[in-house]
Parts: sequence; C-alpha cells; structure tokens
Amino acid sequence: MSKQTSKWVAGISTSVLLAGVLAGCGTTSTSSGDTKGQAADSGSKKADEKVTISLLIDNTQDSVNIAKGIVAAFEKKYPNIHVEQETRPGGGEGDNIVKTRLATGDMTDVFFYNSGSLMQALNPEQNLLDLTSEPFQANVIDSFKPTVSSKGKIYAGPIGSTMAGGWFYNKKIYADLGLSVPKTWAELMANSEKIKAAGITPVIGSYKDDWTSQLVVLADYYNVQAANPKFADEYTANKVKYATDAGALKSFEKLEEIAKKGYMNKDFLATTYDAGLKMLAEGKGAQYPMLSFATPALGQNFPDKMKDIGFFAQPGESAATNGLTVWMPSGAYIYKATKHAEQAKKFVEFVASLDGIAAQSAASMPSGPYAIKGAKLPDNVAQAVKEMTPYFDGNKTAPALEFVSPIKGSSLPQITTEVGAGIKTGKQGAEVYDKDVEKQAKQLGLQGW
Repeated sequence: MSKQTSKWVAGISTSVLLAGVLAGCGTTSTSSGDTKGQAADSGSKKADEKVTISLLIDNTQDSVNIAKGIVAAFEKKYPNIHVEQETRPGGGEGDNIVKTRLATGDMTDVFFYNSGSLMQALNPEQNLLDLTSEPFQANVIDSFKPTVSSKGKIYAGPIGSTMAGGWFYNKKIYADLGLSVPKTWAELMANSEKIKAAGITPVIGSYKDDWTSQLVVLADYYNVQAANPKFADEYTANKVKYATDAGALKSFEKLEEIAKKGYMNKDFLATTYDAGLKMLAEGKGAQYPMLSFATPALGQNFPDKMKDIGFFAQPGESAATNGLTVWMPSGAYIYKATKHAEQAKKFVEFVASLDGIAAQSAASMPSGPYAIKGAKLPDNVAQAVKEMTPYFDGNKTAPALEFVSPIKGSSLPQITTEVGAGIKTGKQGAEVYDKDVEKQAKQLGLQGW
C-alpha cells in the first residue's frame, strides 16, 4: 500500500511543482484552572504545570470526529496539555469568521483551515507562526508544503487526507438501469436522461449549503488543464479568463446545462449537504457532484450502503483525457500571537506524525492518501476511494486550481448557485466570476492586474 501511496503522491507533486503554486495582540487561548493564560512558555514554568490550548475547527461532523480523535490521543501522550475545542461554520461564513478573529486578535492558539488560495488570504506573514524549521516538516510530503507556504515560509502541517472532486454515484441504480461510468460529458448527460426517465433524480443539488453548488465548476479543472496546460499560470497573470477561455467557460456551461435539463431535485435550493448524502445513500438521487471528503460521513451514517456508492471523475469532452481533480489536505496553523507556542507546536507536530495519522484513521475513514511520509491507508477503505485509485495509479490527476493559483473569488458559491438555478447563463456566471477574482488579485499585488 505504501508503494501505491507514493505513486499517488508523485502524480500530485509533479503537477503542483510545475505550476509554481500559491503562494498582535494577545490570544484568547483559554485556561481552566491551569495557567490562566499566563506565560506558559516562560523559563520558570514548572514541568508539571498543566496548560490549556485552544483549537478552532469547522463544524462538519467529520471534522469534529477527527479533532476529537486527535485530541484524545494527544492528551494521552501529553497529559499536561489540554486542548479545548471550538467549532465554526464552513463555507464563506467560516472564512469570514477566521479572517475577523485574526484581524481582531481573537484567534485560538491552533486552528484547522484550508490550504491553497484561501490560506493566502489570511495575511500569513502577519497572522501565522512560521513553522518552516520545525523538525516535523521532514515527515510532510513535499507536494503539500507549497500549498501552506508564502514568501518561502511554511505555516502549517497537514490535517486529514487528500481528496478528490468528482461525482458520487449510486452503483445499484447504475446496475439496475444498465449504465456504465461515463468517460465523457456527453455520456454523463445521456446517463442522466435515462435516470430521469426512470423517475429518479439524476443530479443531487444541495444549494441550501451554497458551497456545494461550486463542485461542477471546481471539479472540472482537470479538463480545463487538459485543454490548456498553461491555464493556471496564464490565469494568475491575467492573460486568460473563465469567460474567454473556451475550456474554462465549459465548466460554467456544464452547470447551466444541468439546470436547463432539470436534472436536479426540485427542492435543491432548500436541500442541505447532509440531506444530499442521504438522497444518494437511499437511492433517491443517482449522482452527486461533491468532494470525496464526504466519504467518512457516508460511512458513519450509512455503513450498510457503502458498497453501493462509487465515485468517478467529472468527465470532459474526450474519453482519452478523462482524469481526476485533486484537493490537498487542510492545514493545522498556529496563531502568531499565541502565548502557548511551545504547546501549540507540540500539538501540530503530533497531528503531522504517524501517531497522529493513526488517530485520524481511527476517527474517520480517509478520503484519499495522507500527506505524511510512510502513512498507509487502512485496508477497509471505502469503495468510493477504491474507485479513485485508477486515476492516481494512471497518473491522471491534477491539483485543483486553488492549489496552482492564488486566485479564488469569494463569491463563487453565490455565482454558481445562480447559474445552477437558471438565473444566470454559464457565460454570465463566468463573466461575473472574472470580476470577482479581480479584487483578490489586486489585493495580493499580482503582476498583470
């Protein structure tokens, strides 16, 4: 298994490196009868002094489970360090909370947050502790480091596994209707038409959680790159745009096509992510464009249905260029103004260790390989993850655009919701998104904008 994992990682690493990626005040760290926030790192600190550090995570069920598992294992190894957990919403609301808390000096000692372009928007030099020289970085695969780096400094260790963007599908429905996994967009649409004719929802929409509306566009990046291998660099340099690059525009037009053909559930605007997973597992919906990070939640809530759930890459125009868009793990960051840097580093080091991976695997089924050297996937990995392996083994993967360009507009969920709802055409959505990313590009000071 480790040989296979190395092969996967090599595929990701090559793509990331070629792209040349991505680039105080006091903490509110809590104390409960211990140091009461006082100079825990001082030389006078007693060896048996108990310190509480604070941790902020998103509130998805899987994130909570993973954090709980890691914290329990960490506190067992370091009984004098207690980790107090706090949750925040996901999506744009969660992004704003993280930025606001950093800006106001109200951030926890450690927080788990996205790698890639969203990390770049946190002003890492000002807000995050430099972890470049920490010994644990030797355990981290090289392809992950650029996604949590800025101006040559590394600001995090990986938390969680890699994941892919594509389509979950109900294998039982596919078998009953005699369908094959599509290798082209036309085949996917043809399958959807047959599913609709059978009285089953072809495409699950869960736009009440608006971040889920982005997946058709984001998961299409392998196809964008296949059509224009220089897209990421040219996009970052403002030489191409979504609305003017034929391959990139198709990402929005695919969403428009789904809307026009009425393939989503009628209540897709009121359906949540959790409800979408339930529809998939229970066969009330046949296909769900989603990140593979949903695999653990499916496994926990529908363990008896996991053999019926598969996963395929979002297809493009040609079967010859069919491949998978891959997301790197999130990062475990330390707030630069923490008063518990020593303990926070121990925690992040544990997260990025094989012991930390074991704790994560025990708490949650991985959605792809880990970004820690020597880490193995469990033998009982989900069927959906098994179906991703041919893409990795065949070197048919590409990192998502947010890992090869620092540009990602904050309004994409709202824009894709409007395209998916038929309010905007794909062309109109792409044009609005091009304007949306312009603000971020200028804030980052990128050349050409």
